[in-house]
Amino acid sequence: MTTLPALPYDSPATPHDLDVMREQLGRDMRGVVSIARRCSCGRPAVVRTAPRLEDGTPFPTSLYLTLPWLTLELSRLEAAGLMAELSTRLEQEEDLAAAYRRAHERYLTRRQELGDAEEVHHVSAGGMPTRVKCLHAVAGQALAEGPGINPIADEVLAGIDGATPELVCRCDSVPTDGTEGR
Repeated sequence: MTTLPALPYDSPATPHDLDVMREQLGRDMRGVVSIARRCSCGRPAVVRTAPRLEDGTPFPTSLYLTLPWLTLELSRLEAAGLMAELSTRLEQEEDLAAAYRRAHERYLTRRQELGDAEEVHHVSAGGMPTRVKCLHAVAGQALAEGPGINPIADEVLAGIDGATPELVCRCDSVPTDGTEGR
């Protein structure tokens, strides 16, 4: 197994973090291993989850975006059809496709650090390595790993004001009850 450097922002999840994620998601977060990235205010932005949940269910998404304002921005981009455009580019741009495949392999290696779930052994997240299926998943990887790992996520995040290089805090601007605006 390949050894990767530690995630640059990874920190233990506290009981307070679990409460914040419950508020962010409207439900309890399962399989929490750590907080892979925090908002500039300190709230969880990306959670690292085990490849197998407590009840035995395999869970392939090991870097899970929880930050409400960024989740909302990515959902808007998905609704606008950006995933199809990016998937087409993967078919047409050999260098982009190769870098995205490397991101997929890294995702698998990173999840393997936490254990194994044979059912999802070759499944990473977000449609990797051949298509873009979920911007939230690829953004989770990029935010947790830092720039230069997932080219699709880097490009998408660069187009969102406040997402990079540091996560600007907008935690009070997006309610967690599913409504927009306050």
